[in-house]
Amino acid sequence: MKKFKSLVLIALVVLVSCQEQEVESVYSGRSLSYDLFQSSDFDYKGLALVRELKSGDLEIEIDMEGPGSVEEYFFAGHLHFGTYDAESADIAYLLNPVDIRSLNSKTILGQLSNGEKLDFESFKSFDGHIKIHLAEEGPDYSIILVSGNIGANPNSIESFDRNKITLCTPYYPEN
Repeated sequence: MKKFKSLVLIALVVLVSCQEQEVESVYSGRSLSYDLFQSSDFDYKGLALVRELKSGDLEIEIDMEGPGSVEEYFFAGHLHFGTYDAESADIAYLLNPVDIRSLNSKTILGQLSNGEKLDFESFKSFDGHIKIHLAEEGPDYSIILVSGNIGANPNSIESFDRNKITLCTPYYPEN
C-alpha cells in the first residue's frame, strides 16, 4: 500500500509539473513590469506585467493590492496614449476589467485605436499609461484607483503626482 501511495504522489507531482510547463510555454520569456500607483483615497496599488507570447502578441496582466471582496464587481481598465498627466489622454485599448475578488485581469493586446499593433520592442518605446477606474461609467468613473506610465515614460514613485492625473473621456465601442 505504501508503494501505491508513493506512486500516486509521484504521478501527481509529474502531472502538476507538466501542467506548469505547458502554461509557461506560451510565453517567449521576455517581459516588462510597470508600477501602478495609488491614485485616489482608495487604498490600492498595483503592477502591470507585459509578457510576450510565442505568437508575438503581448499579454498585459494587472495585479492590484488592496481591499478585495467576495462579491462580484469589476474595475474598468484602459491603456492610454501619452502620460498619466497629459491633457488629452485618448484610450489606446480597453483592457479586460480587474475582478475585485482576485484583483487581477489579463488582456491579450490587439490593434490599438489608432490602428497600430505593438510588438515587444515597440512596446518598450510606447508613449502611454494605464488607468484603472472604480467604475465603467457614472460618477464613480471619475475615480481612478491606480495609474502609471508605461513604455518609454518615467515610471517611478518620484515622478508620480496623483494630483496631476487627468480623466479620460469614457469610450463606448460601436456595436
